[in-house]
Amino acid sequence: MKYYVAADIHGFYSIFRESLEQAGYFSDKGESRLVILGDLFDRGNEAKELQEFILQQMETGKLMLIKGNHEDLFQQLVTEDHGLPYDHHIHNGTYDTALQLTGFTRDMAKMQNFAFSLAARKTPYYSQIIPSMPDYHETEHYIFVHGWIPCIADGGTGFTYYSEWRDADDFEWKRAHWINGMDAVQTCPGGKTIVCGHWHTSYGHAKYEKRGAEFGPDADYSPYVAPGIIALDACTVLSGKINVIVLED
Repeated sequence: MKYYVAADIHGFYSIFRESLEQAGYFSDKGESRLVILGDLFDRGNEAKELQEFILQQMETGKLMLIKGNHEDLFQQLVTEDHGLPYDHHIHNGTYDTALQLTGFTRDMAKMQNFAFSLAARKTPYYSQIIPSMPDYHETEHYIFVHGWIPCIADGGTGFTYYSEWRDADDFEWKRAHWINGMDAVQTCPGGKTIVCGHWHTSYGHAKYEKRGAEFGPDADYSPYVAPGIIALDACTVLSGKINVIVLED
């Protein structure tokens, strides 16, 4: 099976589609799947276009979506927080995504937050796409996640792997969605190669390879590949790129 893998699209549909074309996804007539490692929305302004593309790909049966922390944030916004624009929803772009997908203006959403919340829960993103997203997908050689597998934080010194991570509950997975895999893999290998997103790859290149800065003109946003990990988040809002890799398994 051939896997086309991307992560952290964050609403940049045009860039994502161009990256898929360059990787050969649309012209591939063989057996393949498209895997997106969470964080579909919350940064770019093409939420509606991306939502429609995701729905089309879901109909083909070739799409595998992994849940990320921004999917958790959207669920929190429209359920627990009743559509109210708390700072973390605004800062992370979640509020803007809900506005794009519902057609509400900011003033309308603030004055009618319950109606806004209800409209957001009726979007395909909330009602169809997020429910289809597992926390991980495992093949013979790879584990696909958003941030990392559930593990134990060792008081700032690293992370400890535990074999029962597949049985982790929803709370543990939500925490794992926020873990920086490039740090975690240093002390918490998962046995197989973990393919992840969530944290900009320039971090790993700068910190562990001493290549380029984390941000700036010499930052390297290409995939970060090391023993036990392939990290993909290209920090599209800064780089203008989305990494798409092709794996055989």
